[in-house]
Amino acid sequence: MGKHYLSPLFAPQSVAVIGASNRLESVGGLVFRNLLTGGYRGRCFPVNPNHTEIQGQPAFASIEHIPERVDLAVIATKAETMPAIIEACGQQGVRAAVILSAGFHETGTHGAALEKAVLENARRYGLRLIGPNCLGVIRPELGLNATFTNSAVQPGNLALISQSGALCSAILDWALPNHIGFSSVVSLGNSADVDFGEILDFMVSDPQTRAILLYIEGIRHARSFMSALRAAARLKPVIVVKVGRHEAGSKAAQSHTDALVVADDVFDATLRRAGAVRVLSVAQLFTSAQALAAGIRPSGNRLAIVTNGGGPGVMAADRAADLGVELAMLSPQSIDTLNAVLPETWSHGNPVDIIGDAAAERYRDALTVCMRAPEIDGVLVILTPQAMTQPLRVAEAVIEVARQFTKPLLVCWMGGSQVMDARAAFIAAGIPSFRTPEPAVEVFSYLSAYFHNQQLLLQTPGPLAHQIAPDVDGARMLIESVLAEHRKVLNEMESKALLAAFRIPVAKTVVAHSPNEALLLAEQFEFPVAMKINSPDITHKSDSGGVRLNIANAVAVRATYQEIVADVQRNRPNAHIDGIAIEPMAVKPNGRELLVGVTTDPVFGPVITFGLGGTVVEVLADRAVELLPLNTYLASNLIQRTRAAKLLGAFRHMPAADMDALISVLLRVSEMVCELPWLKQMDINPLLVDEHGALAVDARFVVDFHQPSADRYGHMAISPYPTHLVGEWQLPDGTNIVIRPIRPEDADLEQTFVRGLSDEAKYFRFMETLQELTPAMLVRFTQIDYDREMALMAVTEVAGQEVELGIARYAINPDGMSCEFALVVADQWQGKGVAHKLMSSLMDVARDRGLERMEGEVMRANQSMLKLVTRLGFTIKTSEDDDAVKRVSKAL
Repeated sequence: MGKHYLSPLFAPQSVAVIGASNRLESVGGLVFRNLLTGGYRGRCFPVNPNHTEIQGQPAFASIEHIPERVDLAVIATKAETMPAIIEACGQQGVRAAVILSAGFHETGTHGAALEKAVLENARRYGLRLIGPNCLGVIRPELGLNATFTNSAVQPGNLALISQSGALCSAILDWALPNHIGFSSVVSLGNSADVDFGEILDFMVSDPQTRAILLYIEGIRHARSFMSALRAAARLKPVIVVKVGRHEAGSKAAQSHTDALVVADDVFDATLRRAGAVRVLSVAQLFTSAQALAAGIRPSGNRLAIVTNGGGPGVMAADRAADLGVELAMLSPQSIDTLNAVLPETWSHGNPVDIIGDAAAERYRDALTVCMRAPEIDGVLVILTPQAMTQPLRVAEAVIEVARQFTKPLLVCWMGGSQVMDARAAFIAAGIPSFRTPEPAVEVFSYLSAYFHNQQLLLQTPGPLAHQIAPDVDGARMLIESVLAEHRKVLNEMESKALLAAFRIPVAKTVVAHSPNEALLLAEQFEFPVAMKINSPDITHKSDSGGVRLNIANAVAVRATYQEIVADVQRNRPNAHIDGIAIEPMAVKPNGRELLVGVTTDPVFGPVITFGLGGTVVEVLADRAVELLPLNTYLASNLIQRTRAAKLLGAFRHMPAADMDALISVLLRVSEMVCELPWLKQMDINPLLVDEHGALAVDARFVVDFHQPSADRYGHMAISPYPTHLVGEWQLPDGTNIVIRPIRPEDADLEQTFVRGLSDEAKYFRFMETLQELTPAMLVRFTQIDYDREMALMAVTEVAGQEVELGIARYAINPDGMSCEFALVVADQWQGKGVAHKLMSSLMDVARDRGLERMEGEVMRANQSMLKLVTRLGFTIKTSEDDDAVKRVSKAL
């Protein structure tokens, strides 16, 4: 593999500081001093037309005067000079630039025009930019400190990516005395060019980085951010601090869901689906990252607390309850074992209070029991220094036990001078240490959230989750007819028709436009009936006086019609009334009133919300939010995060609700959002669910025009599993083959396939000798992002088992217009046309995605592959880097 395309930014061989100065209080002066004193091993050139020497180094009047090529330019001059400087850098072959200066789009129209000119010049030469208005870049291992911070930075394994330069400086100042080191520090500033997505991609491939920390103020490009975040979190822990909320504009809520869901809900949902973890403070950011980078991986959230003081144990237990961390229920076996090693006065429960006189041996014995217990996912050990306590000896005993287990262990040695040596011992052993119990429990909650979110990351739901297909064409025609009438809000009849098109059970409804018509229509139903105002201007029908229930006879129907119209005209005089909707009362004595809604976040697109419904939905504010699409696992998880979940089981005289029916509705809504990009908001409220099924009693939709694109799911932050690419094919001998995109659950299939390849086939595919895929490679190959890459497998069934015959994949290059491919077919299936079919299918997918060129590297000795790509129309050239490798390419 060649160097990463951002290597000139993160591993430059030479750096020019444009605007370097002898004044150390200036930005240019500080940056150049940091490069000189930080141990940077490359060549460093100061650029300033007013000096011949800067800080003892020969200075150059401009970038053009430097006698050799520069990889990275760090620029600290006025914003007005920037377009010309970037033009000059491009002409001189500079590959990357960091613009420290402010004065661009953050200042208004003039600054935005300058930024646009800078970007145009940079793109013309393929020059990549960090900033403007940023602190810069630090790579401690290389001695590269291209920032104007005064803080020293020690090498480590954490990468920090921050939108705030000021906070970046504060974090660096805080990190040094806390013995925290970095592999990289990147301040993004305005992110005019390189953004979170590309930086995350680099950090994933960086061997120095074991965990990634993000400080986020707002997201510009949701799809690329989500794609890169998911790719990064598959291989390395990603911890996020997010502040502020993006401006969604001040608008009247058009649905219950829109009023309930705020930007932060959506961002939390985004991080969950990406497999990342959100924390609330800088201290939690580093503590969680250090714990994850050290390999601490909980498999759940059941915490045991071992303490020599009752009060601190209760403090920890209270914080656990606040955060939803479960205190592990000790099994009878664990209690018996603890009884054998602890005094009779121990707490006989969790927290495990081992009494104030506990010595190192008692701590060792109690902790060993807890670390072995399968009902415990992690342990917090607390010590309060008492007269007979030896904090360092106890710490050494705890460290000794910790080395024998992989289960998460956190410690809290309370106090000051008496426990300083013990804390130092924990730091040296890599065990997360805290001064008070509450932060320790908080970090455990983040560690367990990481495990949970990693399970969510594995989910790859398709756009359609049911065997019975929805009437997508009918739904589209309905929406198009509404938009053609210059309307955006569907009435109740139209809303229920849309639900019915996606096979969601609805209460039958008719609309009357006069009292007499209401009487005639009501007679079609069995009494009692419900009557509701039908108006595109009214969201909360009950609040406007527009709902009457349990109307018992025909005489009451006419009177009720007039009452509703009169009340609504009085309460909402400007609302357009389009008749009265009539439907039979939904007779579900055991029915739970629920809300299922969809709203469109201005950054991350459509999200689904679920919770308690009815007329007091905003008051109850019971909601859980999830990005779409869903599968059964994600739908169940969405339900379980609400208070409504407790009402769905059996209690008192009520049988348990039909969970399969509820999950089916959620999956159908997910399908609807995938297939109908016009859908902007939706409420099903109430959705009645009892032991017999689910029924949508009322619904409301808001739609809007949608710009067509080549990506049918481009309106979503997460691409669904591309089921439309699954196809069947047959070999000449009659063998049935399925060509389909790879899934995360194919990991065992892929590993078996690679193990079965001959040594030659492995070498031709991976250009190195390996027996099987490493865990990291297996994750990388099977948990792909269908936005950025594609992997098509050829599989067949042999003796009732699915067998992989071959796989072809591409990854989109940074230019966004070309891709790099790879192909391998099992030795026994070669020469049967499998390779040709896979490559043809892969090229079709790439072409449909708008890619213009496919490229690859083929070993010169791999003659069968070279013959195949020749037949497919590829051109072949010898690689400039290696005579044994051929570069092949084809215009799509």
